[in-house]
Amino acid sequence: MTHPVSHRATLTSLALATLAMSSASSAFAQTAPNNNNNVSSSDSANQVIVTATRSPQLTSDVISDTLVINADQIAQSGAGSIVDLLQRQRGIEISTNGGPGTTSSVFIRGANSNQNVVLIDGVRIGSSTTGAANWSAIPLSAIDHIEIVYGPLSTLYGADAIGGVIQIFTKKGAGAPSVTASVGAGTYNTNKYDGSISGSTGGDHNFSYAIQAGKEQSTGFPATLPGNYSYNPYGSNDGYNKQNASGQFSFQLAKGQEVGLVFLNSHLDAQFDNGPSTYNSHAVQNLDNIAVYSKNQILSNWQSLVQVSQTRDDQANYSSADPVYGFSQINTKQTDFTWQNDINIGSDVLQLLYGYRKEQVVSSSTPELGGDRTTNSFAASYNMKRGNHLLNVSVRDDDSSQYGSKVTGALGYGYRITDTLRATASYGTSFRAPSFNELYYPGYGIPTNKPEQGRNAEAGLRYDDGMTQLSAAYYHNRITDLIVNAYPCPFEPQTYSYGCAYNVDHAVLQGVTLSGSHKLGDFTVRGNIDLQNPVDQTTDTVLARRAKKHANFGVDYGTGALKAGLEWELSGARFDDAANQNQLGGYGLLNLYSTYQITPDWSALIRWNNIADKKYQLAQYYQTPGTTVFVGLRYGYK
Repeated sequence: MTHPVSHRATLTSLALATLAMSSASSAFAQTAPNNNNNVSSSDSANQVIVTATRSPQLTSDVISDTLVINADQIAQSGAGSIVDLLQRQRGIEISTNGGPGTTSSVFIRGANSNQNVVLIDGVRIGSSTTGAANWSAIPLSAIDHIEIVYGPLSTLYGADAIGGVIQIFTKKGAGAPSVTASVGAGTYNTNKYDGSISGSTGGDHNFSYAIQAGKEQSTGFPATLPGNYSYNPYGSNDGYNKQNASGQFSFQLAKGQEVGLVFLNSHLDAQFDNGPSTYNSHAVQNLDNIAVYSKNQILSNWQSLVQVSQTRDDQANYSSADPVYGFSQINTKQTDFTWQNDINIGSDVLQLLYGYRKEQVVSSSTPELGGDRTTNSFAASYNMKRGNHLLNVSVRDDDSSQYGSKVTGALGYGYRITDTLRATASYGTSFRAPSFNELYYPGYGIPTNKPEQGRNAEAGLRYDDGMTQLSAAYYHNRITDLIVNAYPCPFEPQTYSYGCAYNVDHAVLQGVTLSGSHKLGDFTVRGNIDLQNPVDQTTDTVLARRAKKHANFGVDYGTGALKAGLEWELSGARFDDAANQNQLGGYGLLNLYSTYQITPDWSALIRWNNIADKKYQLAQYYQTPGTTVFVGLRYGYK
């Protein structure tokens, strides 16, 4: 949408605060049960995943469509950010407003960035004003592994889990002391440094620890292009500076009795364009998570886990030298309490959960946004395994002080046709709570906005014989009361001077995801393709910034100390706007990487992205990186 130039400073503040939304439950302490999923793809059936049921399960017993990105894959990827890493996974698309430090959105199966739940070590993150996670502030160097669960999970995680859940795990200490350190440099004067120490003591009173810290910076490149209302003709680069620290500590008081603490802090100072100006417009963002938990074996078949956590997502924007109109500040705080009980009944598991979540928003520049809301949640699920049959049923009630009670339910069934082939089918309901921006932002939000509601049905097939992995999933997710962003506002345009967000549309997220890999000697061939149709049924248009087809293909080679690979990222055309008037062209990116184990403790990495220097846009009039090279050296001692 187009805005008058005279309102640029105010509009920049609103755009930065709401972009993740417009461009397109508290969690359990999953750090405690099992945090070591560092296995190769050939062992995919034996991976343990926590997020799909909030309890450790072998992936072969999980009905939901899941994916694990393990530590080796992250290290070998040479990805510049977590968004870069996610872009190469099936079912996921991204949108960015420039380089790594700028605003990014992650779409799962065509769902908006604010229709997905993001967790770090079981702690839910995200801004209550935009409703989406601040992806740019999440440090990739702190991540041990990532679990992605596709499809609605509101019965497990409450509001916003319409498209899926992404859970990020930091490193957990185990065994002898381990020390790691890495340094790297690349295009755009990018520099990265990080180090960690972890381990555990033995005996009946086991103590485990893991501490990590990192720093990265880059001069970047101009974020905008001519045609963008924020374009700066002076051509200054939009770089960033990020520091982070994270840690996990746990202590076993007695057998089956464990207490622990996890934390993460990330500070990001990122530049952005704000029209013709020599002023250094920049945003300062702080992401802070902390959680304490107690894991207790109450009876031989009853395990209890209590977690208290707090997340702070603070952002201050400095768009001009004017101390009033050039400054905006919005702070979000979320406090969560969760009590989960897993009761084994033979080979089955009954799970009972209570959760309390309080969201608070404080803004000195936009006091109308300030306020809070609380949610009390009760949930129950039952996981059954009988021979070749798998069954899961779950129900949840989320009672909000703002929008009342929302009940969701899910039913899933799986059948092992053979030892290597499994079929699954599921149905689930979900909802998304309107964000504080959609409710209260002056001249934009409408306090009567209702939650969006989703109904998803899907079926899948999975094959895994240890050498070949194949999967196919079909999904049909119907969303009602979709909140859309319109400029000008179709009613009371004088009141809603920045347009408005309101419930009006019905949308369908429908598609097929195909993926597979096969090992041929020292080579592994892999690929995935998504054929989807994410449409707004009210206007019969494709949802903004989502392609009807996108894919990733790769060939990996590994023998001895050398590993190398080639990747091909593909996306069809997309529309940048809800009216489907502005089209973004399709693109294909070719990437190369290689790692070499110099000694048992030293390894080297080189990655060359976009080797053909492809020009493309993920958001209209915003630049993307050209060809880039990154070289790194890593030391690891154990």
